Amino acid sequence: MSISLSGQLADALLHTRPRDEQRQRAREGVVDYFACLLPVQLGLLDDAGLEPVRRAFPAQPGSDNHALQLGYMSHALDFDDYHATFRGHPSAVVLSTLLTLAQSLPHLDRNAFLDAYVVGVELCGRLGKAIGTRHYAAGLHSTATLGGIAATGAACRLLHLSVEHTQVALGLAATQAAGLRAQFGSAGKALHAGFAARQAVDSVRLAQGGFAAQRDAVLEAFLDILGLGAARPDDLLAGWGAPWRISVPGLEFKRYPTCGGTHSAIEAAFALRVAEGFSLEAIDAIEVSFPPGADTAPSIRQAQTGVQGRFSLEYVIADALLNGVIALERYGEQAVEPAIAALAGKVRRVPDLSAPADELDPDLRFHRVTLHLDDGRRLSHCVTRKQTAAAPTDVLAKLRSNLHALPGERLDALCADLQLADDAALHRLVALIRCH
Repeated sequence: MSISLSGQLADALLHTRPRDEQRQRAREGVVDYFACLLPVQLGLLDDAGLEPVRRAFPAQPGSDNHALQLGYMSHALDFDDYHATFRGHPSAVVLSTLLTLAQSLPHLDRNAFLDAYVVGVELCGRLGKAIGTRHYAAGLHSTATLGGIAATGAACRLLHLSVEHTQVALGLAATQAAGLRAQFGSAGKALHAGFAARQAVDSVRLAQGGFAAQRDAVLEAFLDILGLGAARPDDLLAGWGAPWRISVPGLEFKRYPTCGGTHSAIEAAFALRVAEGFSLEAIDAIEVSFPPGADTAPSIRQAQTGVQGRFSLEYVIADALLNGVIALERYGEQAVEPAIAALAGKVRRVPDLSAPADELDPDLRFHRVTLHLDDGRRLSHCVTRKQTAAAPTDVLAKLRSNLHALPGERLDALCADLQLADDAALHRLVALIRCH
């Protein structure tokens, strides 16, 4: 009798072994996660959604609501990592799940923790390939719909579940999957990561406790139904870990606290800002072109708040041209800055119909920003997604910048622990994110 898809997946999750290179990539992901989580958790940056979340979902350390809070906080700034094949944010869900479960593991091994994280990212990327091209385009948010399944797989690895229990857990996560891109530009998007992490914790604990649910055919049904006719289930396992998805294409660590679908537009605007021979006052109009559908995520055209500005090509281009930096403090819940909004009003989207549709291959995405000047000249610059992704991000520098309000000694100790040189460092990080 042939082994089911969920049985094969469970075996891969539990028994494949990452190497030191993947563990080092995982360490970088842990640094970036804390760089995004702690400013919100410690109250260094205002987030109006946090207190309602804490009141609605009161949590004890290690509880499913603890995972929800961590998922929400780590994604609240929209500054956390991104994975191209997944089309979502792996660590906000996977690490929030693992760190929650780690609260009840007194003998926590850092390599086992990192390996669970690696296989969780692997499953994120694999699910992104297997679900096909229509899932995200139809309006579903992969961080929510796929992230809970991936985090469940990582949790099964961390807790050493059996193949059979892992199959049950994966199926339970799949049957809870939900999340709409219509929430983008609001705190509802960050709550997607929280819900997915909570679902993962619940799924693995139900399976661990012997809950009787379907072991087989659930993942197949999930891919078939939510793949909307474009699923490729064979891609879920083909070439598993060769290369590991945490290495290739790898986690992308954001340099700007805005939607990843805006970053090459930001960099094109930066390049134009330093061009000689014109002033911002001389700009009559601005065009931004891109492959058809490449503005699916940054869909907000007239941002009213900084949070909405994260998902507005118009607003980020104007900010980049005016200020030369995309500052975290301008992308909170306050009203947009009038000068940026005024320049954003001159931006027009012009999809490049000669380029292949974005959903066919997001790696081919580009943004070309063109300035139309009052003397008739045009200045244009194009940056591709590949160019943006290839530029390295110093995650420790990002953490220090985001947490600059902390005392220097405390910040230095945190940076040392984030190297995960021993198991004690991991235990200190786990203690750091206990419920408040």
